[in-house]
Amino acid sequence: MRQLTSVDAQFLAMETVRTTGHVSGLAIIDPTDAPGGKFEVEDMCRLIGDRLHMVPPFRWRLANVPFGLDHPYWIEDPDFDLDFHIRETAVPPPGTDEQLAELVARICARPLDRAHPLWELYVIQGLRDGRVGLLTKIHHAAVDGMSGAEIMGVVYDQEPSGRELPPKPEKEPGEREPGQLELLARAVVGLPRPLKALAVLPAALPRLDSVPVIGAMPGAMTIGRLSMRVAKLGRGTADGGVLERTNVRAPRTRFNGRISPHRRFAFASLPLDRVKAIKSAAGVTVNDVVVAICAGGMRRWLDERGELPAEPLVSMVPVSVRSREQMGTYGNRVSTMFVPIPTDEADPRDRLRRAHEIMASAKERHRALPADLLSDASQFIPPALVARAARVTSEVLASPRLAPMLNLVISNVPGPRDPLYCGGARLEHNYPVSVITDGVGLNITCLSYLDGIDFGIVCDREMVDDAWSIMAAVEAALVELDEAVCGKAPAPRRPAPASSR
Repeated sequence: MRQLTSVDAQFLAMETVRTTGHVSGLAIIDPTDAPGGKFEVEDMCRLIGDRLHMVPPFRWRLANVPFGLDHPYWIEDPDFDLDFHIRETAVPPPGTDEQLAELVARICARPLDRAHPLWELYVIQGLRDGRVGLLTKIHHAAVDGMSGAEIMGVVYDQEPSGRELPPKPEKEPGEREPGQLELLARAVVGLPRPLKALAVLPAALPRLDSVPVIGAMPGAMTIGRLSMRVAKLGRGTADGGVLERTNVRAPRTRFNGRISPHRRFAFASLPLDRVKAIKSAAGVTVNDVVVAICAGGMRRWLDERGELPAEPLVSMVPVSVRSREQMGTYGNRVSTMFVPIPTDEADPRDRLRRAHEIMASAKERHRALPADLLSDASQFIPPALVARAARVTSEVLASPRLAPMLNLVISNVPGPRDPLYCGGARLEHNYPVSVITDGVGLNITCLSYLDGIDFGIVCDREMVDDAWSIMAAVEAALVELDEAVCGKAPAPRRPAPASSR
């Protein structure tokens, strides 16, 4: 058995009838060169079946501890059924991007069944030009961005013909499901865990707001700020590597309310060569350009609706803290940064400069975090209180009476530059489909692949009537920035959706 960490368990606890805890991805593949020139659900089942032994989380099932006295365990599901997890569906003719996005939004709004391993994969037929969609859903309790990329590396090959796979184990995986008394005994043995956490209290408290989920809990930032001041008093003028966070307040926007159970989704691919040209011309990083583009897009979209705040929006930016030794261990090794994005800056050049300065400062503070922060800070919430704390956090973030802590999530994940293949079908795009929560009803995530950056925008259906308009604003922000920095606009990669024209 493998026990979930506190951070893993919090991604389970955050789930409600309106909030899901899984992350998803929409891959678009071209089956032209696949065997028979097609790719169907049987092909996907065969491919995953041959590689199950290479993806342990695909067989993990939850075993809950009685009364919630300790974090759940992952066990190898002795009744694993691959056909339950891989399904086939289709969009009606003509198979437009809008139809596909609507289907993805509906599927991703449904929670995963906790009686089975927490993942699903949909083979989507009916797309234009014979393309096929592959929509994956896997719970954040099992993987983060980096470990999700590791799974992608197992499913996809670098050659159309595939590769030689390691041999399967002689014995079929599966283990005995522990009884309730056994799990209860393990929980009793682990009861002194919170006492052990006291030893790391001075080092962990000043950085509490950098821990996922915990950082958004009521009072986390206040506790961290007070602890930092105490730490500085004890050290005199030296701060011991504890850097002061930017003191920003997020303005209230339409994204800061209680979300519904329903989602909207939009996607597009921006040209990576133009992003890199801007990066080189301005002397910044690709991530700085992405943040500036997102800030410009949100400025344009909010301004068109008369809702642009005078203050900059505040975004949460996930950052991987997975070490080389932790590769292949799955679970969550991720920290967070709360940064103001320059939506208040009208000039695109100055917007990029400020994005660079803000991200450089945030990264400097992040580098000062101790390597064991995640395991130290997450010990302060007893397992029995994790679910209650998550519910309280949800209420606070969605409360109209309290100032919001942040407005949106922006995540930029670097991906492969070489083509990948799934069962001989060429991967063309891989659009992320991420998570929104109460008080944070907008998520912009992008993944670079080949010569493009694939954007996926997820928002609450009741907050936004058209997610494609946000995507169009982000595309326009790239054109504006490219003209300001490089003096020319990028060639369009696809026609604008009908809803955006």
